[in-house]
Amino acid sequence: MTNELPYRFERTALAAQLREAHQGLEPGSETGKIVSVAGRVLLKRSFGKLIFLTIRDDSGRIQLLADTAHLDSDAFALAESIDLGDWIGGGGEVISTRKGELSVRLDSLVVLAKITRPLPDKWHGLTDIEARSRQRYLDLIVNDRSIDLARARSRVIAELRAQFVARGFIEVETPVLLLEATGANARPFHTHHEALDLEMKLRISLELYLKRLVVGGLERVFEIGKVFRNEGIDSTHNPEFTMLEAYQALADYTDILGLIEEVVVACVRSVAGTTTVEFEGKPIDLSPPFRQASMTELVSRALDENVDLNTPVERLQALARDHGLEPLPSWGSGRLIAEVYEKLVEPTIWEPTFVTDYPEEISPLARQHRRVPGLTERFELVIAGSEYANAFSELNDPIDQRARFVQQEAAREAGDDEAHPIDEDYVRALEYGLPPTGGLGIGVDRLVMLITQTSHIRDVILFPTMRPET
Repeated sequence: MTNELPYRFERTALAAQLREAHQGLEPGSETGKIVSVAGRVLLKRSFGKLIFLTIRDDSGRIQLLADTAHLDSDAFALAESIDLGDWIGGGGEVISTRKGELSVRLDSLVVLAKITRPLPDKWHGLTDIEARSRQRYLDLIVNDRSIDLARARSRVIAELRAQFVARGFIEVETPVLLLEATGANARPFHTHHEALDLEMKLRISLELYLKRLVVGGLERVFEIGKVFRNEGIDSTHNPEFTMLEAYQALADYTDILGLIEEVVVACVRSVAGTTTVEFEGKPIDLSPPFRQASMTELVSRALDENVDLNTPVERLQALARDHGLEPLPSWGSGRLIAEVYEKLVEPTIWEPTFVTDYPEEISPLARQHRRVPGLTERFELVIAGSEYANAFSELNDPIDQRARFVQQEAAREAGDDEAHPIDEDYVRALEYGLPPTGGLGIGVDRLVMLITQTSHIRDVILFPTMRPET
């Protein structure tokens, strides 16, 4: 059968093009327009000498009409043998049926691919979320929503790219395989390079290599790429996910805050056509300006008690335990406040909020706050209880950076396996001079979820990480 199928097919029109060109066609009309179309058969209705086939192509659906008056006996017999799921191609005149359905009345028909497994029942479809995620090819065949999500994701990424290119950023690529996974506090995946006999890790961030490029003189750089974190899987986390990171010389975190706000709003407007979206059944207003609040301010409000970096560690430990946390002995006041924030505050933030001024203890790559000792010029954009972007004025003092790395190494030795490792080459790069720089990271998958009003990350990743089939 395979060798009997054609190697190619000349298609002259897509379903959407035909609908646009012939909208308003009167019922029972003939256009005289001859086209060739192709797609997968999703519906078949037979009425003796008349067969209706609905196909879906890359743009949408169109009905084909096969009748004995316009097809020879062999071609009509072929139409009768068509199964749901087959790929077919056909040529004929564009008409409107007596019921007003735009159709292509076939005068030729060919099978392009023959289905050998039946599609799911048309009334129930493919509804099991695990089956949909594992067999994405089948999910795309039977669920138009999945097709729409794939297209929306593409538009979001295209808009992100356009926004940064328009601002003078150049797109670059940095390594995925590293000797040390740097740039974030996260647990990496390990692998082995046989030829060099090296233990290596998959990157957890794009940050440090992009900043090396700024040192080298590329003043505005960005990358859209995969990062890998050896962490749990839930509605907002997949071990393999897509980040956009960008770095701008001569900028600080106030400049980057405005940049992120502009880019996010542009993406929402471009894809959703509005700045108000509904997420998990509740509206979110994404029109600027976004709210701003410091982490210590938000934590103090949640605890109904003023806390800051000067609050005794013992008191912060007690407050953490009161709310179900078990502090490690190595946690200082900054880490304790941050842990309480993640437990009590972040999940409750709904409208877009820039949470600012993170403790230095959990921000090893951010520059010290110019006014408040112990804090950094760092913020995260939080929407609907999840982080969407992380940004800061970049630490560019090599002496301070080395000291931060040493502190992180001590935390690793004390049991924090997500603490940042020492990156000697990055410190060496800073010794050649990193100008004042603002940097950002945007979680692309979560942004797509927000814009498409999707509640689980696996629905916006075409092939999410899954357990093996048993």
